[in-house]
Amino acid sequence: MYNKIIAKEAKIGVIGLGYVGLPIALEFAKIGPVIGFDISEERVEMMKNHIDPSKELEADDFNDTDILFTAKIEDLKEANFFIVAVPTPINDHNEPDLKPLLGACNTVGQVIKKGDYVVFESTVYPGCTEDDCVPPIEELSGLKFIEDFKVGYSPERINPGDKVNTLTTITKIVSGCDVESLDNIAKIYEIILKAGTHRASSIKVAEAAKIIENTQRDVNIALMNELSIIFNKLDINTFEVLEAAGTKWNFLKFSPGLVGGHCIGVDPYYLVYKAKELGYHPHIINSGRFVNDSMGGYVAKQTVKKIAAQDKNIRNAKVLVMGITFKENVSDIRNTKVAHIVKELESYKVIVDVVDPFASPEEVNDEYGINLAKEIKSGYDAVIVAVNHEQYANLDEDYFKSILSDNGVVIDVKGIYKNKIKELIYWSL
Repeated sequence: MYNKIIAKEAKIGVIGLGYVGLPIALEFAKIGPVIGFDISEERVEMMKNHIDPSKELEADDFNDTDILFTAKIEDLKEANFFIVAVPTPINDHNEPDLKPLLGACNTVGQVIKKGDYVVFESTVYPGCTEDDCVPPIEELSGLKFIEDFKVGYSPERINPGDKVNTLTTITKIVSGCDVESLDNIAKIYEIILKAGTHRASSIKVAEAAKIIENTQRDVNIALMNELSIIFNKLDINTFEVLEAAGTKWNFLKFSPGLVGGHCIGVDPYYLVYKAKELGYHPHIINSGRFVNDSMGGYVAKQTVKKIAAQDKNIRNAKVLVMGITFKENVSDIRNTKVAHIVKELESYKVIVDVVDPFASPEEVNDEYGINLAKEIKSGYDAVIVAVNHEQYANLDEDYFKSILSDNGVVIDVKGIYKNKIKELIYWSL
């Protein structure tokens, strides 16, 4: 398969053209023919016009690429090496929602041929690729796993908004269903990777490695959030404590904050699900998830307390929330915990304005029923800087004074204005 790709005798098909799939498709399209498939015809049309719907790539990134963007399954029949990069979210019960992934498997099953390869990049629990993804492909295609087609797993490591650690500069974990497939998959990815690959011993090892990357971060951030709650009761600043503790050479530098998005706030639940299926109840992972999922409500309650402490009526108090995306400098609003802040404030009958320079007003309204304000007004009783977008980084105390009412409060979730706010009432995690 590697030799065929190099000789341009085989085509790569990428299924799912989101923030993971599109960069992969474009990189491979610089060295050979690629078929980029997405179920959204609207997204496909945008990409045909060199527009990234995820707003991560520039128009120039589409230049000099041999790629067919399509929403037609039959176009995928020309592909031989399939890369599946579809979302793996959770449902309302915090359990894995495999519908997009299994839908992609059904698509592959309709077009795969003898000798073809399928590599999954979507985050899953260990065992999912072989136990859940392979059977529908076999059933629909009539082909036999390993004997007729090969399967691998190579988890995505793309960090939205990060222009330094990108697809080509991050070491990529690869795995295959046998020795031959592992070698081919590794060499094919190495065509586009500057940092090279790590060859995992099995598909399950690769699946597990991916899922603990984000679980580790989740648990560590949960510890910082819990420490922040304790230090707040002690009336000391968490970021000052972390700065002091960070002078020790082996102190792990994590910070408190809102943990949302489609990775850290989701992936641990996949491991929890599999652990429970095996009869084990994971205490630390579940505790971390509980703490992090509670932080939006905690920030809102602290804001209410600060306003009330100024002898102001909470009902109809005015609060400005700056930022609603799940992290800084991206447009992605999936699983953002800022929505929890807004809903909690509204439960106290607080009047909330929300602004964000990156988020789509239509998407925010569709997903959370929140209408983004068209402009920042004045007379706010509190301002919550929930996401440290670059547009907010250099705001000074005079700016906040200009939009706050008397005795207004600055809530600085990520502590970006520490030591900058001297006169206003200030609080951070």
